[in-house]
Formats: sequence, C-alpha cells, structure tokens
Amino acid sequence: MSDLRIASLQANLVWEDSASNLQRLTHLMDKHHPECDLLVLPEMFSTGFSMRPQLFATTESGPELEWMRAQAAKWNCEIAGSLMFEHGGVYVNRLLVVNAAGIVARYDKKHLFSMAGEHELYQAGNQRVVHELKGWRINLQICYDLRFPVWARNRGDYDLLLYVANWPSRRVYAWKQLLVARAIENQCYVVGVNRVGTDGNDIPHNGGSRIIDPMGEVLAEIDEEEGWLTAVFSKNYLNEIREKLPFLQDRDDFNLIG
Repeated sequence: MSDLRIASLQANLVWEDSASNLQRLTHLMDKHHPECDLLVLPEMFSTGFSMRPQLFATTESGPELEWMRAQAAKWNCEIAGSLMFEHGGVYVNRLLVVNAAGIVARYDKKHLFSMAGEHELYQAGNQRVVHELKGWRINLQICYDLRFPVWARNRGDYDLLLYVANWPSRRVYAWKQLLVARAIENQCYVVGVNRVGTDGNDIPHNGGSRIIDPMGEVLAEIDEEEGWLTAVFSKNYLNEIREKLPFLQDRDDFNLIG
C-alpha cells in the first residue's frame, strides 16, 4: 500500500494582506520545499483569523485559488488550507484541497468560534468531508472543530485527521493535548497546522504544529518559529495497529443532527 508524504508549513501571517501572505508563503516554499503528496497551510492563510469577510473574502476565481493551483503544479502535490470565502451570497471559512487542475475537496467549518463572533459573520458547514489521496482517506477539519470529538469520530471511514488552525498561545496546551487525544481515540494519524506571530487583534500565536501517529506518539512538532514539519505515513502500520488493537469496533454510535 502507498505511503503518504506530508509537509506542513507553520507561518507568520500578515494581517488582512493576501498579497503579502502569498508572497511570503511562496518565498518559504521556494527556499525549502520538502517532497510531498500533500502540503498543508494554516487556517485563513491569506489573511489571518479576520472577522471582516465583507472586505477580504475570496471566491473560486480569486488570486488565492490561482496561487494554490500554480503551487500545486509547481511542486507536483496537493495543497490544503482554509480561506475566508464568499459563496452564494454568504461567507464561509472554507478548507480547500487543490491540485494543478483545481479544487478537489471543500470543507466548510462546522463549529464557528462564537467567542470571536465568527458565528455572526460566517455560515456554518454541516457536511462531513473525507478526501481521498493515494488511497488515504483524509477527514478535513478546521481549528475550533478540534474541541468537538463527536464531529471527528472515526466511523471506519478515514485514516488521517487534518486540522488547520489559528489557535492562540494562551490555549496552546489544549491544542496539543487534544490533537493527541484525537489520534488515540480514532486510531488515525493526525496533522495539526497552526500559525505563529501576533494578529491584528494583538493575539499572539506560538504555533505548536504537530504530526501524530495512531498510538498518540508525536512524530514531529515545532513551536514559536516559522518552519516545516514532514512525515511519511504508513498504511501497513496503521492497519497493523487497528488489527492488533481493534478498539474502534467497540465504539459508541452517534446520531448527528444538523
């Protein structure tokens, strides 16, 4: 079975300045780009976690999507990251997976961060999205979704949980522990990609991006600075863990409403 090569980029985002962020990310990728099948960027990688979508939301014809397609073609991989997005007259926090030809997966954030008023400006998603790449099933999630384990519950339908985030420094301990918990309870690999730097609301972010295996072991992590995390995931190892320790067959069933 095919291994999956993951690269994630923890970056310092310029507040509400898409052109500067795309330029900065291009520089970081040109300077050092690990070979990978999937490259992961943080939540709202073109703006930071802004509550002004009426001014900065993009569309499927916007420069952010053109940039993602160009980078995917340049590096021969798929690229994932979230953007503030205008669709059908409403705004969503949308995680996109893009290849050289265009968008191959879309996930709209279900759990909107009410303490920042995200729920007042963006429309919540209600669809669970599992994207397939090289035989790997990838469950797409965004930031605050991490606090809600029922939404991420493995029903035997995915192998990797992917979280993109703008998770603040003052709660980074919870971020790190919950990522490990999701890996253990769902017997899956987990990739959590955060940002660094201080945003336009003077909220500091110190990263803590992590890659975790199905037993909860941290394979790679980075704090404080910009940089790359990489890992190669083994489907044989994942299947071996699930066969030797078949905890998922005893999981509780949930009926999700709404």
